[in-house]
Amino acid sequence: MPLNRLRALWLNLNASLWFVPTLMVSGAILLAFALIFVDVRISHDWLQEFPMLFGAGSDGARGMLTAIAGSMITVAGLIFSLTLSTLAQVSSQYTPRVLRNFMRDRANQLVLGFFVSIFVYCLIVLRTIRGGDEGRFIPSLAVLMGLVLALFSIGVLIFFIHHIASSIQASNIIRNATEETEAAITRLFPDELGQEADASDAQQLLDQAGELHWQVVPSRNSGYVQSVDEEGLLALARELQAVLRMEHGIGGFVARGAALLSIAPYQGAPLQLTDELLERLNARFGLGSQRTIEQDAGFGLRQIVDIALKALSPGVNDTTTAVIGIDHLGSLLAQLANRRLPAPLRTDQDRVRVIAVRPTFAKFVATAFDQIRICADGNAAVYQRLLTALAIIAQRTSMPERQQVLEQQRRLILEAAERTLGTQYEREQVRNRAAEVQQRRA
Repeated sequence: MPLNRLRALWLNLNASLWFVPTLMVSGAILLAFALIFVDVRISHDWLQEFPMLFGAGSDGARGMLTAIAGSMITVAGLIFSLTLSTLAQVSSQYTPRVLRNFMRDRANQLVLGFFVSIFVYCLIVLRTIRGGDEGRFIPSLAVLMGLVLALFSIGVLIFFIHHIASSIQASNIIRNATEETEAAITRLFPDELGQEADASDAQQLLDQAGELHWQVVPSRNSGYVQSVDEEGLLALARELQAVLRMEHGIGGFVARGAALLSIAPYQGAPLQLTDELLERLNARFGLGSQRTIEQDAGFGLRQIVDIALKALSPGVNDTTTAVIGIDHLGSLLAQLANRRLPAPLRTDQDRVRVIAVRPTFAKFVATAFDQIRICADGNAAVYQRLLTALAIIAQRTSMPERQQVLEQQRRLILEAAERTLGTQYEREQVRNRAAEVQQRRA
């Protein structure tokens, strides 16, 4: 199985509510059998010295484990209900794009698995207790462990209530999305990149590739591009003595049968697109039902933008949440402002091998600010905070083309404010803030 598909499988497992609980249940079963095995092998005479810990008979042990198992499965059902209720509330109040963050929250997965694991543990131990005519056997160590786990579960339940109450606060949701996006930016856009086409030769190489005869490689599945094995594409292009052109970047949607990429040989007749070759090319792309942030930093921006847009909607009208989102967007774009974004061309032996669809700084800025600016009609606080964010970003870069992008956004915000704000006082405030931004850039 190709590496990107294994990675996609792992990401899906990591974002599920059943994978970690299943592992924990398996661990509980192993723990129960291990303690029962120890109880069978050791002498229990020394246990009489600790009657407060090991004094329960077979009926008492059964009753205690039965009570623990019943209470644990009840609490597990309550936790599942609270989790689903939280997911529904977050989806409706903020954005469905952050549901994956809640599902992959390790604390939620561990708490769900913990209570189900205790239930299964108690069932395994219960079936081994014997008394009376059955032949007396009480796995004292295993029973004691069940009691310890039950007592510990009280603290776990209190922690879960606190965690779920904290996790649905708007500031925490935005902060978590920001931290995840910051990690993706650091991983995807390091300060120093590997081999890529020189900027001075980019146009010449693009012109050279444009003269070739392109053949379309159709997609065998539908979905969003979650990952691309660029090293695998480069190796295939080198093997075929051809150039590969991606038709969709990370986060783009591909329909079944639509062009996934195009291929053109540098010499000779057009390539024979056999089923094997098509499968090898398709295998270099990981498609899924939704965007993920692992190779798509723009999706992290999209999550925060959606929260700000929902806050600005007439039904919610929560300017404070929108302002918090803008602050974090400014922080993320400031982190991007001084980083080298990878060029679209991958070369080998002075030839273009892969033409990728790359995100640009202008695209990131447009994703972060365009829709918020459009939906902020008549909101002076949002306009001023957008301008403040631009000032922060501008301080982090000296590249003329990126400064031009920020200047364009400044003009658009000022035009929107002049057009939509109802009072001269509000318009003057926005003008003053825009002038401050321009002075800082100068």
